[in-house]
Order: sequence, then structure tokens, then C-alpha cells
Amino acid sequence: MNNFSFLSFLCAFFFLTNTSVSQQFQLSPQAEISVLTIGQGDNLNDAFGHNAFRIKDRTIGLDVIYDYGRYDFNAPNFYLKFVQGKLNYLIGKRNFSDFLETYRYYDRTIEEQKLNLSPVQKQDLYNYLINNYKPENRKYLYDFFYDNCATKIRDVVNTATNNKVVYNALKNQDNKTFRDLIHEHVGHNTWGSFGIDIALGSLTDRVASKEEQMFLPRYIKKHFENASLNNEPLVKSSTTIYKSQTDTKYTSNLLFSPIVVTLLLAFLIIYITYRDYKNQRLTKWLDVALFIITGISGFVLLFLWFGTNHSVTGYNYNLLWAFPLNVFVIAQLSTKKTKKWFRGYLKFLLIMLCLMCLHWVIGVQVFALAFLPLLLALIVRYVYVLKQSVV
Repeated sequence: MNNFSFLSFLCAFFFLTNTSVSQQFQLSPQAEISVLTIGQGDNLNDAFGHNAFRIKDRTIGLDVIYDYGRYDFNAPNFYLKFVQGKLNYLIGKRNFSDFLETYRYYDRTIEEQKLNLSPVQKQDLYNYLINNYKPENRKYLYDFFYDNCATKIRDVVNTATNNKVVYNALKNQDNKTFRDLIHEHVGHNTWGSFGIDIALGSLTDRVASKEEQMFLPRYIKKHFENASLNNEPLVKSSTTIYKSQTDTKYTSNLLFSPIVVTLLLAFLIIYITYRDYKNQRLTKWLDVALFIITGISGFVLLFLWFGTNHSVTGYNYNLLWAFPLNVFVIAQLSTKKTKKWFRGYLKFLLIMLCLMCLHWVIGVQVFALAFLPLLLALIVRYVYVLKQSVV
């Protein structure tokens, strides 16, 4: 084979290869792109649901799912990065049949919204996902409110349509804060809600705009069905692919729920305080336990505020009860005669608890409802300890 023939062969090979690859990713005019919304699961990780894109083209035998929010358990320092908010999440891809089988197994509702996109917009969206799925583009830094499995759906649609989608305000929808929206999914009297309300700061109590509401999969569905594109509905049809047989929801056992447990703990604290009052003494192990728990809790909240990349764990006024310095003054609880400065410190703690009540009442930050009994118990206990320290 001479040089000219060899070069001709190479050119023909690369032309055919590139043509084959381009045809492989070229959607037909009959292709459909849908947004899938997955219902709640029965644990905290699944309580908010999930979203995914479905790309279906029977002409070329294509029916695949792209979704965001997956993570690699084998990533170095996985748990540390997760806590610090520095863990990279991934876009995933799988066949629709596997996706359907998975969520049917876990009995979670799957709802489908077919998007009213032009052939060019469908191809642009598909091309975006293909490029995003490449190994070098697959990772992204997760953010619970602003960059998650739901917001990615919104952002990809906006990109494919050159930001021409108009999201209209939902009818009969009051202004809701991020925390209100979270409580719609995890309720008030669940351990998930209790932990979230302690860990997330006052920024969570800001009213979410209609675009920001789409950090939740359910609100992707609501806003997409109410949105328009070029004066036409964004969603041309909606169907339920699979309906949960048990109406799965994230709940907590009432007997061991936060409000029951905190009421019992508050009753115990107040009962011991009353008994101490009758006997004119201090149960020091109780005070040491309270100062250790509140102090360590304060250090955890400080770490979430200043030691992580989480955007919503800052400005957390739970520090008004979870005060880190409590761990450094425990020695004063075991002395027979307390120092004057410690009596001032107890007054300071009471002022902090009063400020917490004020923040709660005026709406600076909404605290866990189940924490109210403990708040009252702490006030009662601190007042009694202060009174005893003066004697």
C-alpha cells in the first residue's frame, strides 16, 4: 500500500468513526425528554425525594436515565469531606428499566413530566448530559440548598433553553422559608427534623424565592407544571409510572419521638431541681452533665459554622443554649463555695436563654419545637443553681 492509499484509508476510517459516534448521540424527531420525580422514602436520606432526566428515543432504541446526587464511598477521606461539605458528588447514568426496578423494589412513586422542547433543545439538553457525564466533568461540589439533585434538573433545562423558561408563582402558595419547606418533608416531631433544626442556622429562615424552592424534587415537579416556554406550557403531559402501594413517608415512632423524649428529660431535670430545693442541696452530677452536653454541642455548632463549607450552618443561634465555654467552667460546679465571676456567668447564661426566646418569638430563627421543654428546664435549673451559689 503506497503512502497516498494509506492516508486515504486513515481519512476514511476517521470519517466513518466520527460519523458513527455523532449518529449514536443524534436524537430522532420522535425523541422524548422527561423529568422524573421520585416520592419520599422511609429514611432521612430519602425523605426529600429525587429527580432524574429520562431520554427516550424508540427509533434508535434509547431509554436512559441521567441523575445527579450520587457519591463515591471510595473517595479519600469520605466521611470527613462529607461533614466538611467538601465531598464531590456525581452525575449518574443507567438504563430506565434498572431505574424503574430499583424504585419499584423500594416502593417509591415515580411521576413523569414530558417536556415541551423543540428538537434542537432536546438535542442540546442531551448533548449537555453526555458531556457532563464524561469522567473529567462528572464531579461537582454538592450544596443542600443550591446545588443538589433537584437544582441540577432546573439548571440543565435552563441551559438547554437559553434561560427562556418562565417560572410562574404557584397558586395559593404562601411565602415559605427554607425551614418551612424542609418541615413539609420531615415533619416537626421527627429526629431528622430535630437534628436539622439544631444544625442549620438562621439563614434557613429566609423566605425562598420560587427558583430557590426548587431545591426540593417535589417543587421541581410543581414549578415545571406551572412554567412556560415561548408562551407554551413547559410540560406537555404528565403520567404516573409507578404508584407507591404503602404511601411511604419518613416518620419517627411516637413513643420514642423527640417531643416525648425531651418532655421526659425536662420532667427529670425539673423533678431533680424540685427535690434539691426541698432538701436545700445541689445534685452536682446533673449540672456537670448539662454543662458537658451543652458545651460539646456548642463546639459542634461552631465547627459547622466556621470549619465547613456548608452554606446554611452559619449564624446559628442555637449557640445561645449550646454555649462552648460551659466545658471550661465545670470545676466551679464541684466547689463548696463558688466564685463571684461564676455567679455572673450563670446570669449570663440566663440572659442568653432569654435572648434565644426573643429570637424565636420575633422570627430571627425558628428552633426545634421539641427543644422547648428542655429550654424551660434549663432556665429553671440555671435559676436554682444561681440561687444556691449566692447562699
